[in-house]
Amino acid sequence: MDQSGKKMEPMFLPDVENNSQPGGRGDLIRQMREAGREYPQIWHLFSFKPEATAHLGAFTQGIMRGDCPLSPGMRELIAAFTSAGNRCLF
Repeated sequence: MDQSGKKMEPMFLPDVENNSQPGGRGDLIRQMREAGREYPQIWHLFSFKPEATAHLGAFTQGIMRGDCPLSPGMRELIAAFTSAGNRCLF
């Protein structure tokens, strides 16, 4: 449940959601749940197979923070707009 009392929707992959590995994002998931806060559900994927998703995290950081004619703020705005269009938390 989040701070507003609304329960987060479960993922389509319950085995992934329910098998976070300790450390890293697994610890963040636990902390967010204990605080009753929402968090990006992709964290479950990063926590389920951290060795396989490290490259995705590095790719994302490179795209969002690397050299580019667009500022990081503009890239965040584009990502937020796209997420809103997909009805996905950003």
